[in-house]
Amino acid sequence: MPATVERVDKLEKVLADYIVTVGNAQARTEAELRAFKDEMKVFKDEMKDFKDEMKGFKDEMKGYKDENKEIIRDMNKKWGEMANKLGTVAEDLVYPSIPRIVQEEFGLDVWDLRVRWKRKFEGGRVKEYDAVGVAGDYVFINSTKSSPQNRDVDELLAEISSFREFFPEYKTKKIIGMIAGLSVEESVLWYAEKEGFMVLATGDELMEVKNAGGFRPREF
Repeated sequence: MPATVERVDKLEKVLADYIVTVGNAQARTEAELRAFKDEMKVFKDEMKDFKDEMKGFKDEMKGYKDENKEIIRDMNKKWGEMANKLGTVAEDLVYPSIPRIVQEEFGLDVWDLRVRWKRKFEGGRVKEYDAVGVAGDYVFINSTKSSPQNRDVDELLAEISSFREFFPEYKTKKIIGMIAGLSVEESVLWYAEKEGFMVLATGDELMEVKNAGGFRPREF
């Protein structure tokens, strides 16, 4: 009997020790969970602050980009006005822009580009083009006016029709016409598009295409 009582006492002690151990472990677990939750709360607060800072940064960048675009437009406008006064719009604005525009719109590299290209025949016949660029199977003929009018579109049609006569070395090339100006009225843009011409004017770039999306120029 004493042996039985001793075993029971041992079991009670083991059970008590187990309960204490489990209780301590549970307490530690609960403490660790509370600490983890506190850390997560701090982390979430830090992430919120970070997101707020990023939003502020994005807003500042957007404001900077908008301001920068406005500065570029203003600079292009002033540069255009100066070139117009000097009579060098074709040389200063259109000529440097043609290779970029041809690459962007057609994926072609301009390998020959000339401004104020003139050819004189015997007998005194003379023909001059504001700017001409050659790329791939195409010749891009440009007519530049400070403010193009419908009559300038008609004149470009006539210039294109006589181009191969004055420059027979390009008789196998397809021709695309470009009307360029510092600004282009909607009515002139519509008329030029109807005749199949690309229309260029100042904008975010030195010169940019003003035709409607999806427009494909006429090949002469």
